[in-house]
Amino acid sequence: MKVPPIKKLIYDWNHVKPVTKRKRPISLADETLRDGLQSPSIIDPPLAKKIEILHLMEKLGIQSLDLGLPGAGAHAKEDILHLAKEIVANKMKIRPYCAVRTVISDLEPLVKISEKAGIPIEAATFIGSSPIRIYAEEWNLDQMLKLTEEAVTFCVKHRLPVMYVTEDTTRAAPEAIRKLYTTAIECGAKRITICDTVGYATPAGVQSLIKYVQQIVKKTGEKVKIDWHGHRDRDLSVINSMAAVEAGVDQVHATGLGIGERVGNTPMDLLLVNLKLEGYIKQDLTALPEYLRKISEAVGVPLPINYPVFGRDAFRTATGVHAAAVIKAKKKGDDWLADRVYSGVPAGLFGRAQQIEVGFMSGASNANFWLESRGVKPTTELVAAILQRAKHSDHILTDEEIWSVVKEKQNP
Repeated sequence: MKVPPIKKLIYDWNHVKPVTKRKRPISLADETLRDGLQSPSIIDPPLAKKIEILHLMEKLGIQSLDLGLPGAGAHAKEDILHLAKEIVANKMKIRPYCAVRTVISDLEPLVKISEKAGIPIEAATFIGSSPIRIYAEEWNLDQMLKLTEEAVTFCVKHRLPVMYVTEDTTRAAPEAIRKLYTTAIECGAKRITICDTVGYATPAGVQSLIKYVQQIVKKTGEKVKIDWHGHRDRDLSVINSMAAVEAGVDQVHATGLGIGERVGNTPMDLLLVNLKLEGYIKQDLTALPEYLRKISEAVGVPLPINYPVFGRDAFRTATGVHAAAVIKAKKKGDDWLADRVYSGVPAGLFGRAQQIEVGFMSGASNANFWLESRGVKPTTELVAAILQRAKHSDHILTDEEIWSVVKEKQNP
């Protein structure tokens, strides 16, 4: 059966008011192996696991990654060096960078690692910028500008690309932001990062701040890229990152599973899903389940069963009405239809599939589908027996439980 055009099957209220889509491609920076590992509840994976995750980042078309924090010690430096060498040896497209404080003692090891690996590693030099942080640390703006100038100048002298990062930008005063970014750019920084370090921002705040920073960059007359780095303390990280994309940033940072400080960062997986659905990216994302599985295993963080798109229950249903709609769509002979009739996210785009289960809210169509999909001919008696078992159960029937009913009826 020929499926009607999508506009006739789905009325898209998301785009009733025309949205001006950006024309420039968006770049993604993966912070899983640095900011992600700052979560207080994770395991620092062995190098072999980090390398597996690196290869999956490359497979997913992620453009940049944070290799780690050299200032964390000798073990961190060794892992960073091996990861950088892995990129070189495999001629990967992904661009490496490292988070470093705006102090020479952090920058010197990065220079040595870059030289040993044979690849420029961007220095993500970071410094706090909000009044509350400045007050708590007993800093003053003149000191911060001096540290900025020294750090960026040192990196440029040693031929390291510079990403200048202001922590807590979303709570920083306009004048401090202007002076810090202007100084960094004048000293040679070619990328600056706006940070929602404590997950404070709302989408409106994100767009206002980015607009202000874009004007700062414009006044310098330099070609400088702007990044967005968001945390999820208010659970606004994905929508804030999408707002940043729409506001025109060049790159967005995120972590697999959203792991990171406190409750974590923008989840890379969900960000990719939304960018794909909104048409901002085109790459194949069917490897995302494997990316999440590897990260989950490596850091010891389980994937919640109700996690959007990738959780166990994301595309499962045992509710009779829902299942019936999916089943009817499948009987029309088109997986495209079945993948969307009761799902706002097409499972197949992200390496998943719709699943029909049998439970206490199920109808005959659930049992029929389960049997037919496993090559068992449904009979009225068999379907009734399965539903009888389901209606007297407090959970979705497992395959083993249904098979036991099938065997009982086939071999009385």
